[in-house]
Amino acid sequence: MRNELRLPAIEVKQSPGKTLYTFAVDGKLVPKFAAISRVRRKDDGGLTGYQRPEVLSHIDEIRNYLESSSPMIPNAVVVAFDSRVKFRPDPKALGSKYARPGVLSIPFEEDAPDDKKPGFVVDGQQRLAAIREALIEEFPVCVTSFVTDDVSQQTEQFILVNSTKPLPKGLIYELLPGTSARLPSALDRRRLPALLLERMNLDEGSPLQGMIQTATNPRGLIKDNSILRMLEYSLNDGVLYRFSLSEDGPPDVEKMLEVLHAFWTAVKEVFKAAWGLPPKKSRLMHGAGIISMGLLMDAISDRYRDRRHPSAAQFATDLLPLRDICRWTTGFWDFGPGQQRKWNEVQNTSKDIELLTNYLMVQYKSLVWSRTALTAESPTSKAERVPRTRK
Repeated sequence: MRNELRLPAIEVKQSPGKTLYTFAVDGKLVPKFAAISRVRRKDDGGLTGYQRPEVLSHIDEIRNYLESSSPMIPNAVVVAFDSRVKFRPDPKALGSKYARPGVLSIPFEEDAPDDKKPGFVVDGQQRLAAIREALIEEFPVCVTSFVTDDVSQQTEQFILVNSTKPLPKGLIYELLPGTSARLPSALDRRRLPALLLERMNLDEGSPLQGMIQTATNPRGLIKDNSILRMLEYSLNDGVLYRFSLSEDGPPDVEKMLEVLHAFWTAVKEVFKAAWGLPPKKSRLMHGAGIISMGLLMDAISDRYRDRRHPSAAQFATDLLPLRDICRWTTGFWDFGPGQQRKWNEVQNTSKDIELLTNYLMVQYKSLVWSRTALTAESPTSKAERVPRTRK
């Protein structure tokens, strides 16, 4: 049965095309018209939703507070509505140049599935869950809402609201590829790396398909942040940088993926014994291994600069001489006098990443580059450019 909530509201015009609606409603009624959009992957690999799972301990704390003698929650819940929700201004009420009172009409159906509800909770799911569970008859909450049929705009608002809160960074990074709005610079810089990570993790035929640990793929072996750092270094000063600048359009993502797929296919082939193991059993799958190998990818690509980028076979040819000197799963790394390390003592720190990268670069120069030098630049320059302070 179709019902309708008619609530006194204030319309606030913040900027061109951006309008908010503020109102109060019993928090126990919100689930009737607004769903929690849980983040998950669809069958086709696409990302849907954006909310993290409920934090039960946090909900219990809020519920206990709500059941006390005089609770108050001043923070507004944020809800995104679709265009079924309508605002009708009150022509007789006093307004201003940016605000006017009226009535917000919210249609809903009893027991409607989440995907049929007109609203999605952008911020406040823990508070609403606590109100839902609390042994109280009602609890009015302030709601700030906006109306859009664009799911990406809902996601963008979720990121902006939560980026300064203790929200898992991996969840925010996984949502970035589906956004286009201007974001804080730190997040905006990670939009392209996040897109590349998503494609590497989802594309059929990718050597890293399903192997990167994300909010929707918690069983992945490789930490998403390790992949992001590897990609950022190459985008800043490596082979991926060549395809990031375009006079006529956006970065050439497909060319970037060609390079990444070719290199990691070669790594998978050359280092078979260390591939696909948990990081505790293979330093190749560990943050230090991923980042140092990414920098080696850039050095090898420098040798083939005149060919745009190496093929998987060319990458494998250059990696093969390094197989016997790498200690990904057993033995000791011989980093020089007084620098011998057991294979699993290499940690995901700037110092150890630099140490491992320098070692691989020197060995690559000795075993491959110096014998078949094709360019004037030495690959050790890549090691020298490893950021020393970035975490």
